[in-house]
Amino acid sequence: MLNRPRKAGTKLTGTLLALAIAAVPATTVASAYQPHEPYQDSTHAVAATGLDDPAKKEIAMKIVSSAENSSLDWKAQYKYIEDIDDGRGYTAGIIGFCSGTGDMLDLVELYADRKPGNVLAKYLPALREVDGTDSHAGLDPNYTTDWKTAANDSAFKTAQNDERDRVYFNPSVAQGKSDGVGTLGQFIYYDAIVMHGDGNDSTSFRNIRKRALTNAKPPSQGGNQTTWLNAFLDARVWAMKQEEAHSDTSRVDTAQRVFLRNGNLNLDTPLDWKVYGDSFHIS
Repeated sequence: MLNRPRKAGTKLTGTLLALAIAAVPATTVASAYQPHEPYQDSTHAVAATGLDDPAKKEIAMKIVSSAENSSLDWKAQYKYIEDIDDGRGYTAGIIGFCSGTGDMLDLVELYADRKPGNVLAKYLPALREVDGTDSHAGLDPNYTTDWKTAANDSAFKTAQNDERDRVYFNPSVAQGKSDGVGTLGQFIYYDAIVMHGDGNDSTSFRNIRKRALTNAKPPSQGGNQTTWLNAFLDARVWAMKQEEAHSDTSRVDTAQRVFLRNGNLNLDTPLDWKVYGDSFHIS
């Protein structure tokens, strides 16, 4: 995996999703954070109207993979695992689950819940110990090999998909719809959460959004969508430059800004962009 910056060392809580659904009656949602519940595809109940449309979601997965993996083939990344020396331990899977930021632990716990005794279950004590650090204690020397073995299991692939959606994709789409932004805006939110997470640090998604609010308003508050998204991307670039591992901002400058400058608020194909100097195209 090339050019692989990672999110801040904090894992997502339910706060972002709670903000997005604040207008929904309390009886509708028991809790915004429901770890490890069986994944439910709600697209049959509520028509997808943005990035959650299956075709648009596939585009999103490819664009993120171009930045995270230097490839459009995001489905080839279930088996990916390495330490990229960013202080977050092992980075792995389709969305860069990290042993040091909690989301890898959540993933392996979910996999163990669904398939007890799987090849990764024995590492749960070690993953709990290294959470919040870059340590490999209790994981080496066989963890990476066992991860790749697990990646051949459809149950593990499904677990990766479901955790990606629960922790990153669904909350970003929900916040985007709450803010009144279209498919491109929802993608811009998703890419930010993938890299930065949504903790309490100044570079997290929620604080990127808060910084943008000092300069513009989202459409839900009467603002212009393009103006708002430019303000959000300005704040995102600021956040990226706070950490050396994120300092190359081309995934914004020569990708998302290009789509926005072209007025492609619906993220319609064909799409052409560059990340870290590499060119990509979706027909």
